[in-house]
Parts: sequence; C-alpha cells; structure tokens
Amino acid sequence: MPDGVLGVETVGRLTADDYTNVLAPALDAAVKETGKIRILLVFRHEFEGMKPGAAWQDLKLGIRDWNAWERIALVTDHDWMKDGLRLFAWAIPGDVKAFGLAEQDEAAAWAAGTTH
Repeated sequence: MPDGVLGVETVGRLTADDYTNVLAPALDAAVKETGKIRILLVFRHEFEGMKPGAAWQDLKLGIRDWNAWERIALVTDHDWMKDGLRLFAWAIPGDVKAFGLAEQDEAAAWAAGTTH
C-alpha cells in the first residue's frame, strides 16, 4: 500500500469481532499517525457478506472519527456492492469511489490522493 493508506482484504463472512479486533485498531492507528483515514477495501469473489453484528460495528466505525475519513476506495467485482456505494455515497464520510478487482493498483493510487 502507498504511505498513508490502510489496505483491508475481506474473505468469507465479516463478523463483529473482525471490526472490533482488526479494523478498529488499524483505523485508530491511522488516525493517531496522520489524523486521516485513507482506506482501500478489497472484496474478492470469496466474500460472503456480513453477519448481523458486523453491520452494526460498520455503522459505529463510520460515525466515529467522522472528520478523519478522507478517501475510501472500494475494490470489488460484486455489482451489488458498487451499486450500494453509489446509492449511499452521500451518507459516507469523505470521498468514496468504486473500482473493479483488475483496477486495484489504480484504486490504491486514488486512495493515496495521487490520482483524481
């Protein structure tokens, strides 16, 4: 990942523990280090969705440090995820953009702020 970008790849089904034990500490470290969150989220074909508790944790993380969220790059070939991002981009802090799996390098550069 480029400097200042947190990369997360999800396989299987996301759980509340994934948010609490993995993602939240990584986001806290990013905010402490730079005051910003620039993140690349990769969801490959093996992604199976979220357990109910994970959805709640996702919402809580999005609200926490609201002003720190700068760029969120979603990398996936799941059309339902890209469509959801387009529908709800207005409610997501920071800039968001969807990319296909073949565009992961472009997504990383965008998340880093080196491309528009």
